[in-house]
Amino acid sequence: MAQRRHNFISGAAVLALAVAVTKVLGALYKIPLGNLLDKEGMAHFYAAYNIYNLLLVLSTAGLPLALSRLVSRAAAQGRLNAQRRIFRTALALLAVIGAVCSAVMCLFPQVLSGLLHDSLAAPAIRVLGPAVLFVCLTSAIRGYTQGLGDMTPTAVSQMTESAGKLVIGLALCLVLLHRGADSSLCAAGAIAGVTAGSLLSLTVLTVFLLRRRDRAAVDVPPARSAVLRELLTAGIPITLGAAGMSLITLLDQALVMSTLQNTLGYTEAAATALYGEYTFGMTLFALPPSFIYPVTVSLVPDISAALARGDRPAAGRSAAAALKLTTLIALPTGAGLSVLAGPILRLLYPAVPDTAAAAAYHLTILGIACIFVCLMVATNGVLQAYGKEYIPVVTLLCGGILKIITNYLMVGDPATNVRGAPVSTLYCYGLIVVLNLIAIARCVPERPSYLRLFARPVLITAVMALAARSSYGLLSRSLPERWAVLPAIAVAVVVYGVLVLALGAVTRQDV
Repeated sequence: MAQRRHNFISGAAVLALAVAVTKVLGALYKIPLGNLLDKEGMAHFYAAYNIYNLLLVLSTAGLPLALSRLVSRAAAQGRLNAQRRIFRTALALLAVIGAVCSAVMCLFPQVLSGLLHDSLAAPAIRVLGPAVLFVCLTSAIRGYTQGLGDMTPTAVSQMTESAGKLVIGLALCLVLLHRGADSSLCAAGAIAGVTAGSLLSLTVLTVFLLRRRDRAAVDVPPARSAVLRELLTAGIPITLGAAGMSLITLLDQALVMSTLQNTLGYTEAAATALYGEYTFGMTLFALPPSFIYPVTVSLVPDISAALARGDRPAAGRSAAAALKLTTLIALPTGAGLSVLAGPILRLLYPAVPDTAAAAAYHLTILGIACIFVCLMVATNGVLQAYGKEYIPVVTLLCGGILKIITNYLMVGDPATNVRGAPVSTLYCYGLIVVLNLIAIARCVPERPSYLRLFARPVLITAVMALAARSSYGLLSRSLPERWAVLPAIAVAVVVYGVLVLALGAVTRQDV
């Protein structure tokens, strides 16, 4: 198979298109689940998913990115045998890590669910266990092909995974509901789709790998021990930094559930129901950052290759483009979720109106917080690409400490209880982004001016948010309230697009 190579922007575009498709499929998966399972079932679902996501990030976030960077560097130098040695070493390492993490989830689900104070999540945790191994193997192949500049295998496998998750997960959930199973088993059936989808994704990537034609090479490959050392040296700090969102989400659930039960005296069932309302906001909160991860995935090998060639201006242009693209995506999506939180949730979850109404407060705060999550992802990627992997670890630690303190003070207050959770999330990510931007200012001389980067997009987003809210108010007088949100979003998109072009926030060169 002829080898494709994408540049940074085209690579990010390929992955962003795949993310768009997978998020549509993901919405067709999670939104019906919310209507079917309601807050108790979704709380069990997210308890399992949050544990899986943390183990997944710890297994796959840093090593595939380090693999991508090493392969990109070897490819830039024309060292084909080195590429193969790096990939095979990383594949073996990830297989071992994945097997261990899968065994933990499959063998100790009761222990893990107990740590989150949700004992009924154990079946879902056990069913999801094998997915960690499948995704570890998948991530090794993705890291290799991304390092070669080919984003197509990653894109195709992501869409395959989402389609499998949708069809199999929803089908199993519906069958179990029809048979009268309780919420914990229905959640396990729904999340089994994730395991099935990850296996399908691995199958697709294996086909891509087998079709790739190896050319003859004369270079001497590096020793496996040297490759392993490089992978771990670069991968461990990246893993700790990239684990930020997953670790904070899992920490958030454990702290909130523990505080509600131990400090405020709620029963496990009552605390689960309250946290379940919070998860309805978290589902949409996680959507905008998912469009930023492709930018990071494409950014790291691109900057690494530029730095290997000694072309710092090119590396600086890629970093500036990533930050600008992130800003232009994050601000309107986060603000839109915040100002239209209630209408959006009522539109998506008509079968559970009380839960949707209770979740509106959470999403109003989380919409603003997701702006900072997007910026955290992008700034982490810039720092990692420049070899400053340890800085995101330090900033994550600072944000996590702030979250623990604010969760303790706010969730433990009877006047706020679970409503303190999104506020602490906002404070946490806000602090991380501020610290990351300070670090970039010191470490990346080619960075863009922050005033130029943020000033016009912030102003345009404020006008857009006002247009969205006011148009919704006007439209809801003549349309059914639940459906008025769709044309209000369309108005906001048009206003934002016109202002971005009219005020020069996007230039011809950017396009």
